[in-house]
Amino acid sequence: MDVLQQQRNKTPIRMAPLAKLPVFWALEGRQVIVAGGSDAAAWKAELLAACGAQVHVHAPDLTETFARLIARKSDHPKGSFIHHEKPWTEACFTGAVLAIGDCETEAEAASFYDCARRAGVPVNVIDKPAFCQFQFGSIVNRSPVVVSISTDGAAPILAQAIRRRIETLLPASLKGWAEIAQRLRERINERLEPGPQRRVFWERFVDRVFRSEPAPQAESGLIRDAERLAVDLPPGKGHVTLVGAGPGDAELLTLKAVRALQAADIILFDDLVSDEVLELSRREAKRLLVGKRGGRESCRQEDINEMMLTLANAGKRVVRLKSGDPMIFGRAGEEIACLQNAGISVDVVPGITAASAMASQLGVSLTHRDHAQSVRFVTGHSRKGTLPDNLDWAGLADPHTTTVYYMAGRTAGALSGKLIAAGLSPDTPATIVQSLTRHDERRWSGSLSTLGKAMSEVGFDQPVLVGVGGVFHGQIISADFHTTGSYS
Repeated sequence: MDVLQQQRNKTPIRMAPLAKLPVFWALEGRQVIVAGGSDAAAWKAELLAACGAQVHVHAPDLTETFARLIARKSDHPKGSFIHHEKPWTEACFTGAVLAIGDCETEAEAASFYDCARRAGVPVNVIDKPAFCQFQFGSIVNRSPVVVSISTDGAAPILAQAIRRRIETLLPASLKGWAEIAQRLRERINERLEPGPQRRVFWERFVDRVFRSEPAPQAESGLIRDAERLAVDLPPGKGHVTLVGAGPGDAELLTLKAVRALQAADIILFDDLVSDEVLELSRREAKRLLVGKRGGRESCRQEDINEMMLTLANAGKRVVRLKSGDPMIFGRAGEEIACLQNAGISVDVVPGITAASAMASQLGVSLTHRDHAQSVRFVTGHSRKGTLPDNLDWAGLADPHTTTVYYMAGRTAGALSGKLIAAGLSPDTPATIVQSLTRHDERRWSGSLSTLGKAMSEVGFDQPVLVGVGGVFHGQIISADFHTTGSYS
């Protein structure tokens, strides 16, 4: 395990400054004050009643919307409304835990605010930030799952846009699953030991949440799962998940990959995994670099295998985080075999492979029917650092196939020569993308015959992907590019 001690740790990201403290406040059966009878006040009153509060409304007159709200008692079974048909007074703050006012003038707002402060009641005056001790966020309601978004009043429209985005990610069935989790928690704790057993159970639970609606027999099925886990997953036995980190852009991660990062105790990550991806991991997770890069000192595969076995046997949940997709030139087969032979459970979360990301970045269909009837992904170097000896050059020279070469930066010149010698036209379109999807991404497009020279100008410091085939003809290059045969 000497190699383990040699790995550097990524410094965990500490808590950044917060504009406001997000707090979820229990209001069931508690008294709150709403002063004013406007539609804006009605919205706040409805929200408070939905939380189970006893809402005291102080207003001589109510809008039609507010009056209908109070009349429809069945819409708010947990909370209640008490309408006082007179303006608020200082006495109304007695016994209240929150106060919301809709005040027409600055003077009334200041008075309402001061009275609440003297009574020790947190206060919010609608649309008057100077008289607000707290703010209402934009809400995604899957209660008991509740998500609140705040921009500290700077851009409410942005908070609404974020809410819409989150709404699309959280299925309506989440409410039912969360209610099941509330009912099951104590029963699960009675059956499973703290640590790996409980974590595996709840991670399997989460996987179900995002797949389907809860069935009528869901609770009994979950209890049976817990009883099986108590037998099949003895304390101290860990698990390894191979996770595809994609080409670099954290937004290209799958939801399942993010969940795996959030559940990991230890993350063994490749040199090409971006910091943005690592920042999505659980704060407490230990991060160990086990990078392998051509032309640089690297961690041996045997050492990585040994680390995974040692950590999993110590009861750790290990994520082996690989750039791209683990199953495409990711040595996943060797790692899976090693773990299975040692009796360690392992699963795989796929990622977006570099060729797919390149096609997206360039706006190119790799199987455009006018140019290609098939696509191939080919490694551009062997263990010796040269082109592999067993490549079928005649097949690779097929003009109706798109070929994407991985790890071909240092062999691009030889690659070009082999393909031309096998009969592929020197004028065949070719492209190079360096640092794919990252802030310093660079691109080159030209012909196969100039590929080697272009690669020497692009440089070998950063990873590249090489594409060859008719689909790259006439591709649109970004404004930073000059003409065909150039790069930026």
